[in-house]
Amino acid sequence: MARVRLSVAERREELLRAAVEQIEARGVVAVRIADVAAALGVSNALVLYHFATKEKLVAAAFTHAAEGDLARLRRILGRRTTALRRLRAAVRWYAPTGQAKGWRLWIEGWAAALREPALQEVTRDLDRQWKAAITKVIAEGVAAEEFHCPDPTGTALRLTALLDGLAVQLTSYPGAVSRTRAREWVDEALARELGLERDALTASTR
Repeated sequence: MARVRLSVAERREELLRAAVEQIEARGVVAVRIADVAAALGVSNALVLYHFATKEKLVAAAFTHAAEGDLARLRRILGRRTTALRRLRAAVRWYAPTGQAKGWRLWIEGWAAALREPALQEVTRDLDRQWKAAITKVIAEGVAAEEFHCPDPTGTALRLTALLDGLAVQLTSYPGAVSRTRAREWVDEALARELGLERDALTASTR
């Protein structure tokens, strides 16, 4: 069956989605241009036409994944509800026990970023935007007197560090910690950072 002719933007989107899938399956180091091409039934030359090198394809794939994650985060934080509800929903979604996908991809990205400056900038930008968004909603909650937090920026950093660390444990070391226990730790940390009892946090966000 003949392939449907796609616009340049549509073809690029298709290639990026395939690249993300191949990186998740094979890893940044092992993935090849040929793997992405084969997944779509296209030539290596077509992939190279759009991205020129594997390094550029990988950086673009991570940027594509980051933009998707950030768009989802903004939708959660843009809901018309209390800051506390929005914050807990965002943390629950982002946590490795939630519905966010691609933790294996991001662990691969962090490792590869140690050697790839372009990829380091992508992962750093995602991290910066995530922390800024969480800091903002915490500050809104403080202003509305929903909870007490003297250092929203520090809280955002500590929560991110906890979530990232749990992601490594759950993804890289199956069985090291249960998903239920990890979820409890996340709730406990969030309640502690906001000066709330864990039961109050749970009750107020139902």
